[in-house]
Amino acid sequence: MLLHGSPFAQAEPLRISPAEAVDLAIRNNLSLESARISTGITQRASNLAWNQFLPEMMVSGSLMRLNTAPAGMGDLINELLGGFGMPPMEMAAPPQWLLAGSFSATLNFSFAMIEDMNRLRLDHERGLISYANARAQLERDIRRAYHNILLLQENIALLHGSLENVDRQVQIAQANFNAGLAPELTLLQAQVARENMRPIIDQAEAGLRLLMMQFSMFLGLPHDTEFELIPVETALAPITFDTAELIRRASGDNLNIQELRQTILVMESGRQAMRLGLFTPFLSLGWTADPTFTGLWGESLTDSDFWNQQSGALRFTVGFRLNGLLPFSAERQGLQNLEDQIRLANIGLAQMIRGTEIQIHNLVLTLEGIKLTMDALEQTVALAERSFALTEQAYSAGLIDLFQVQNAEMSLRQARVQLHEQQFNYLNSLIDLEYALGIPFGSLTSAGNFN
Repeated sequence: MLLHGSPFAQAEPLRISPAEAVDLAIRNNLSLESARISTGITQRASNLAWNQFLPEMMVSGSLMRLNTAPAGMGDLINELLGGFGMPPMEMAAPPQWLLAGSFSATLNFSFAMIEDMNRLRLDHERGLISYANARAQLERDIRRAYHNILLLQENIALLHGSLENVDRQVQIAQANFNAGLAPELTLLQAQVARENMRPIIDQAEAGLRLLMMQFSMFLGLPHDTEFELIPVETALAPITFDTAELIRRASGDNLNIQELRQTILVMESGRQAMRLGLFTPFLSLGWTADPTFTGLWGESLTDSDFWNQQSGALRFTVGFRLNGLLPFSAERQGLQNLEDQIRLANIGLAQMIRGTEIQIHNLVLTLEGIKLTMDALEQTVALAERSFALTEQAYSAGLIDLFQVQNAEMSLRQARVQLHEQQFNYLNSLIDLEYALGIPFGSLTSAGNFN
């Protein structure tokens, strides 16, 4: 593979299938990478949820200078000696500079902390569903884009076929004009029709390049990547649907519904944690040590006689938050707001389920309608092909004018384009139905039925 300033540049088009395109997008798409990172965050939080039971520990050291020199025992002794008329004794003054250290460890416990662990686990499960949903949406969009490119390529191929027909008509008109069987006007009309085809083809090819560029961005590749898409089977066997069964499956497997259900579980766990925090006591276990060196400078720091504890202690604390008992407190209002949000989320879930039912009904009706249209268009294409062949034969014999040939050719091209559009619309509708059902893509086309 030849590189030109980009690690993805290639000397020939990249041949790719729908599954390979999806695999590339999953590995390279930036939006999906963001969802993957978010899932990693929730997984780490869930795996380490137990760390809230670790004690909070802190160690520190201080060098202090007292603002007022402390009175030592020597001052008291000399004061007593003076009262007896005895001379004072020289004794070392207590230090004004002190060296101190401290260590503290605090362990808190409440029943709400246990529920927080459950909430983090539920939140991680929601993140997994959210990632699966983002991945399914990306795969749906990639497969639809793949089909749209194939459809446009098919239409462009039909346009080139029409251009070949028009070229042949120009040649026939030229031959008939040279033989005196047709006027010059017929030849000019054929030439004008040929030239009118060229901008139509150019416009379609420009649209294809733009679609290819967008497809490259979907896959995380440079915008100028060229593709050779492997064709897909459009002539599918008839698929029968049991709408009631589809709706039942979707209510449990649809990823949007699953994600919202999991969100409600996370909110309910948060509500339980808030209740436990408001209406149950908490326990705090703490231990502190603050040794202070009270010896003079130059004396040994390792001499335990000069290290004294100031306020070190072991404490057990049991408490209860009284604000939770007041219905008008901020804590109780926060709990009430959360309960209202859960009710709203449940209403949204009911609406989503109903909307999914309507979506599946519409998709099944759309698929059935497209199938009927394709059956009719297949017959129309067969008739248009026969009509065009007979018209060209008559035109070659000089029995009809060019206008009738052009009409026959346009009718054939329109019938083929409409048939191809309906075939790809059928495939895309199947993809939408698979996404709505939450089943792997390709399940319907491979099974041939789903009931």
